[in-house]
Amino acid sequence: MCGITGKIYYDTRHFVELSELKQMTDSIRHRGPDDEGHFIDKNVGLGFRRLSIIDLKSGHQPLCDKSSRYWITFNGEIYNFKEERTKLEKKGYVFKTNTDTEVIVNLYAEYKEKCVDYLRGMFAFVIWDKSERELFCARDRFGIKPFYYYSDNQKFVFGSEIKSILQAENIDKSLSYNALDSYFAFGYITSDLSIYSSIKKLQPGHCMLLSINDKPKLEIKKYWEIDFQPDYAKTENQWVEEIEYCLSEAVKLHMISDVPLGAFLSGGIDSSSVVAMMAKNSNLPIQTFSIGFKEQTYNELKYAREIATKYNCDYHEQIVEPESISVLSKLVSVYDEPFADASAIPTYVVSKFAREFVTVALSGDGGDELFAGYTIYRYLQKINKYNSPSPFFNKNVWGTINKMIPQKISGKGLSYFLSQNKEYLGAYLSIWNKNERKRLIRNNKMTLDYNYNAEMFKQNILSKSKSNDFIANLQYLDMQTYMVDDILTKVDRASMLSSLEVRVPLLDHKFAELTFKIPWNLKIKGKVQKYIFRKAMSNFLPKNVFNHAKQGFSMPLSIWFKGDLKEYINDTLNPQNTLLSEYVNMNEVRETIKNHHTGMRDFNNKIWSLLFFNEWLKQNMD
Repeated sequence: MCGITGKIYYDTRHFVELSELKQMTDSIRHRGPDDEGHFIDKNVGLGFRRLSIIDLKSGHQPLCDKSSRYWITFNGEIYNFKEERTKLEKKGYVFKTNTDTEVIVNLYAEYKEKCVDYLRGMFAFVIWDKSERELFCARDRFGIKPFYYYSDNQKFVFGSEIKSILQAENIDKSLSYNALDSYFAFGYITSDLSIYSSIKKLQPGHCMLLSINDKPKLEIKKYWEIDFQPDYAKTENQWVEEIEYCLSEAVKLHMISDVPLGAFLSGGIDSSSVVAMMAKNSNLPIQTFSIGFKEQTYNELKYAREIATKYNCDYHEQIVEPESISVLSKLVSVYDEPFADASAIPTYVVSKFAREFVTVALSGDGGDELFAGYTIYRYLQKINKYNSPSPFFNKNVWGTINKMIPQKISGKGLSYFLSQNKEYLGAYLSIWNKNERKRLIRNNKMTLDYNYNAEMFKQNILSKSKSNDFIANLQYLDMQTYMVDDILTKVDRASMLSSLEVRVPLLDHKFAELTFKIPWNLKIKGKVQKYIFRKAMSNFLPKNVFNHAKQGFSMPLSIWFKGDLKEYINDTLNPQNTLLSEYVNMNEVRETIKNHHTGMRDFNNKIWSLLFFNEWLKQNMD
């Protein structure tokens, strides 16, 4: 796992300075503390920070092919690189390292932009073609690894994190109102947006070609699509056999490493299944790392312990307490932009904890999206069935699926809002709904695209789903938004802050494509969610793990904000906070805190979004 960055001037007479490129790589040293590298070809500069995982001695980057025509800087892991290397060697390619990086650059030499079709793994990389004066960029299918870029009429700048781009000279740092609207709506910034109007994200499953021969030309293409094509011919037992075989294979591939390796173990079905498959593929005890809370309704440690005992794991656990709020400043510095998923705290804590023992950890992320595991899926399905026969409704049931509704207004719950507000359901499933955001956000000092709003963006994403199935559409929406812009972003930044590589075997695209073929009625059967996955793992997991209520990786903020952290909130989000008041309406803030403290509403998500944004302003706008 590494960090990449670089800068390209369109004018070939404008050379990249090593000092500036080094400043860009230094800013992401936490992503790769083991080594650094720089390549400059006049107006082109590539930078690299390395966390050594594979081929510890000869994995220096940027790296070139034998001809020195193609130069690559790469972040990620390719799990089938040995297989592809063998094929390339039969075609006459010669290798000087044992790295997956060199396999990628030679695949590009052979197949050009089609090289991504041969890659099985997580990746974000850039390849500079010295002969054609072209820069090829690619991001993995689900967006496990990040890729940001900036482009104006003079230059193109890219990086694994926004902070490396901001280190370059003459970067437009104006804020995006649309990104902030997305942040307060969903807790994360969707699409290709970033908090800075001129910095974009390369979307998952996309590649980009920048040609600077004559007039600069930037072309973005989608090379992979989430496509649900259910296969009704197979029996349940056949699906069970395929799931077990394919997951075991994916986990085995993800265990390839030249450094110590372990796993996050929450006690839920997904992480427990990953640990079970690791144990199946290893003769050594698996090192597992678990996080819990004193508040028992949030604590799953007893289930994690049960799994660890069953598989004789080398088990480690830690308790997260209210004092953990002190890491907020550190989290803001690594996320670079507003990010309101409070589970970033336990994710950082478990990553920091795990890094004391291992360099690589496997996680169970992706299981809820692949097997329709979010609790609200079943509720939405039921309401859709009885309250909305119109097929139009299927294309408008969306939102931040796993966050649920933050409150019930006037005693009326989800059913009421679905029946009354079908077109704007996303707003009612968000942290701050559309009307609340209009009152909250002050539109000064920010650029605004009047053709964009957070609700319509998700509606447009959902309209691109090729499936006519209600559950598949919800899964599609989550994979394109919540999973990549919240879950995977959270894990990448929180783990890399501790220089820990986290791998996601459930999002191996071969395994994921298998799940796309499973009919929805085998994912949700009656009241049982993840039905077919549960059945496939039934011989590997204890009943207690299957039967306890889904808890997720959430924080007891509602309790803390009314107790240990009440004074902290009042001091931080007070009306005299002049910096915060430049961007949000403090009357709305004050009313939100008051309602939470009096117990009228549970506004912990709203308050956390304000705390994170306030700290982000202090670090970036003060």
